[in-house]
Amino acid sequence: MPAKKFVALFTLTLALTAATATAHAQDYPARVIKIVVPFPAGGTADVMPRVIAEWLSRKWGQSVIVENHTGAGGNIGAEVVAKSDPDGYTLLASPPPPLVINQNLYPHLGFDPLQFVPIIVMARVPNALVVNPNKIAANTIKDFIAYAQANPGKITDATQGNGTTSQLTSEMFQMMSHVKLQNVPYRGSAPALNDLVAGSVDCMFDNLGVSLQLVKAGRLKLIAVASPQRMTSLPDVPAIAETLPGFESAAWYAVVAPPRTPAAIIDKVNAGISQALHDSEVRKRLTDLSAEPVGGTPQQTANYLKQEAERWKKVITAAHVTLD
Repeated sequence: MPAKKFVALFTLTLALTAATATAHAQDYPARVIKIVVPFPAGGTADVMPRVIAEWLSRKWGQSVIVENHTGAGGNIGAEVVAKSDPDGYTLLASPPPPLVINQNLYPHLGFDPLQFVPIIVMARVPNALVVNPNKIAANTIKDFIAYAQANPGKITDATQGNGTTSQLTSEMFQMMSHVKLQNVPYRGSAPALNDLVAGSVDCMFDNLGVSLQLVKAGRLKLIAVASPQRMTSLPDVPAIAETLPGFESAAWYAVVAPPRTPAAIIDKVNAGISQALHDSEVRKRLTDLSAEPVGGTPQQTANYLKQEAERWKKVITAAHVTLD
């Protein structure tokens, strides 16, 4: 085939492909949309996308449902989405692990996190240091650090499991404060918090979604939050960064699409979720989860995920974190 004809045919093919994608985006959504959550039902990672899905269902006049595909630190659900058709009808809503952490922990993944198409970060829930009030007398970060330095390796630190945001936050804290805690990994927040309340372990770095309710009930003590500054909803609770400048850790919840999903569909989903995040009822429900709405463009989301991947890779490398 002559070069000119090949170029013309190639150009025509691209034009037809773009026109088809645009037409699909204009019709979108024309059927049920499935949001895959790679963690169990009941936690913040599950509740938050359900809040958004309910709002989108009403706006679009199409059912937006949530399905839980759990296991392997979120990798199983992420792989389901990665191998789905790039048509906008299967999306992933996830906290950090399968998007920015697991590629530095698991030797083999059935998907490439970098190939997901970022859509939006729905909200952030700051992590925080909570302790059993009967086991830890400290009321400030400075006092907690002093106690930990005087008792190296003796404070038991519950985590959601090896390689989770909870453990990585703890490792970052230990590096920055020059203390040594004893890691006690669990399979998720719920069993870890149960043992923390019971006094089987001493402390935990957990997101505030569930633990804040235990603090309000007097069953746990909140020492400090890991947001860059004090939270407006908790003005009397110091930020860890006031003692350890630069310390920041949050459980955020992002929505991404399978590789090669057309930009027009990405933009439509982004616009829908952005509108949801400005709805007063949605914001109230997020506040109940101790979550701060984020939003932003797909490009801003991509930049944020890149920064988070770099942040946790440094911690994993420096602290020699493994899944064992």
